[in-house]
Amino acid sequence: MERTKKRNRKSLRLLGTAALMSVLAVLLSGDPPASAVPEQTAPPEETAQEEQIRAQVLEPVPEAEETKEPGKPETMLVPESEPVEDAYFADTVFLGDSRTEGFHLYSGLKEGEYLYAVGATVESVFTKPTQETAAGKVPMLDALAELECGKVYIMLGANELGWPRSEAFYDQYGKVIDRVREDHPDAEVVIQSILPVSAVQEAKGSYVNNGRIQTYNAILKELALEKECPYLNVSEAVMGEDGCLRSELTTDGIHLNTAGCKEWLDYLRTHAVS
Repeated sequence: MERTKKRNRKSLRLLGTAALMSVLAVLLSGDPPASAVPEQTAPPEETAQEEQIRAQVLEPVPEAEETKEPGKPETMLVPESEPVEDAYFADTVFLGDSRTEGFHLYSGLKEGEYLYAVGATVESVFTKPTQETAAGKVPMLDALAELECGKVYIMLGANELGWPRSEAFYDQYGKVIDRVREDHPDAEVVIQSILPVSAVQEAKGSYVNNGRIQTYNAILKELALEKECPYLNVSEAVMGEDGCLRSELTTDGIHLNTAGCKEWLDYLRTHAVS
């Protein structure tokens, strides 16, 4: 019986020694045993705060509102100014289609140079020989390259109203501006709005209508801002309250008569490009 008790005490001592050796081994290794890690039923207070902060940091940041580039204007619309003398247009080239031809013939302005062609578009000015020169007929922009000028007033777009893609008009008009600036880096390139048509023309239901013209003029305003070109809203000089070309200023509903061309010139005089 005594021997049995001694054996039991010896076994307990061995078990205690083994347990102590196991604890020492764990402590030396730096890794706590699995049973030593308490079960996490809820995160401690500090951890919860950290998670809240982390959630706030990871929340999607709302997109910032688009801001205007420093020094970039919000619009290129030319405001009304004191009327200038006709000598102001002495260094100006008027580039356009048959409407510019009418302006040349009937406005009474004797200053400036004129380059125009019936049916001209922002595409044909590059390729279609329409201008007489000493070397023969050349495209409009080639003729412009040979002229000295300080300002170029462009009136194009009426013949492009039937184009299926307005983006093509935007891109091609931009190329016209780039070409003019390439040939005349010191000249001011001025965009004139496309003139409206009369109510009679509007009633015909063709693609030459004021709705389409308004769309194209919106494109021109956007292009003027992108290219930083002065924009002249000549349309308001000849437009009635109904948004149509005033009937007394036209004979065919599209082109201006003498009275209409004089209204156009008066607008240019009172909206000088600074």
